[in-house]
Amino acid sequence: MDRIQEKWIASFIRTFEACRVQPGELVAILAETDSRPILVELAELALLRMQAKPFRVVVPTPPVDAPVPIRSTGHSVAIQEHPAVIAALKACTFVVDITVEGLLHATERGPILSGGTRVLMVSNERPEVLERLATDTALKQKVQKGVAMAKGAEKMRVTSAAGTNLTVDMVGASIGGGWGFADEPGLMAHWPGGLCAFYGREGAVNGVVVMDTGDINLTFKRYLESPIRLTIERDFIVDIDGKGLDAALMRSYFEAWNDRNAYAVAHLGWGMNTAARWDALTMFDRNDINGTEQRAFAGNFLFSTGSNRFANRYTLGHFDLPLRNCTVALDGRTIVEAGRLCAELS
Repeated sequence: MDRIQEKWIASFIRTFEACRVQPGELVAILAETDSRPILVELAELALLRMQAKPFRVVVPTPPVDAPVPIRSTGHSVAIQEHPAVIAALKACTFVVDITVEGLLHATERGPILSGGTRVLMVSNERPEVLERLATDTALKQKVQKGVAMAKGAEKMRVTSAAGTNLTVDMVGASIGGGWGFADEPGLMAHWPGGLCAFYGREGAVNGVVVMDTGDINLTFKRYLESPIRLTIERDFIVDIDGKGLDAALMRSYFEAWNDRNAYAVAHLGWGMNTAARWDALTMFDRNDINGTEQRAFAGNFLFSTGSNRFANRYTLGHFDLPLRNCTVALDGRTIVEAGRLCAELS
């Protein structure tokens, strides 16, 4: 078990300062019984040193009711739409979210943010990961620039030497980004941060995605050892082609949900954090990390499947799949070339 260390408290203080936490500010620390205890302790100690007024809201982790393990969804079900919990969080100007999966895609997100509450989702990582990826305030401007590029585009095309050839209709997409700190009213951010992401409207995504050796299946926290070819028609994966174990595992997980929406495209985007490492996953046991770093490493194309509330699709099945060496273009303008951010964004 990790011990409290001064350097980790300092990392939390640095991030909370970026979130504009003030002396005397009422701050809720949201956790569940399965939360990583050291993260709760570090958050509380940092807030107390900043002379804020923290209190804990701890809810029971709900019973498992899915046919397969759920990992890395960003869709915590811990609150269970409990009105008293939502009221307590809304009563604060700042919430530190330390639930296992996080509130990023949770159904309670809207009501909690509606009154201007800022929420920082602390990823379920060993503190060492959070320390190494300490908040970089310069990321905000870069991410905002990437978001502006996406909002101004009508079409995105993603290609790779491995065979990816994906087109996305950007008209009507819901586009956003995360820079690792919640510094504005009504904003939810996740730490580590550094991502431009969006949800397409219904029927917007078509083509082929080829996951190559070394790409990552973050639901399994596993580097691919053999390629997988996914064919997408009007948002839905209609074919999973691959002869190795990686493809077999993916097919098995999809099939277990018995839910067509599990095969649908969720959010898409690209990583912006130059401090995040593609290869860091090799250094940790699966229970040590959530893998947010691998979603954010600069130049990755993040392809995901599962829920898309903007297309009125809901499911608990979810894959986050960061791909290396892709080229991403918006209306013919290259913003990521063979896995490297363009100079304007890097």
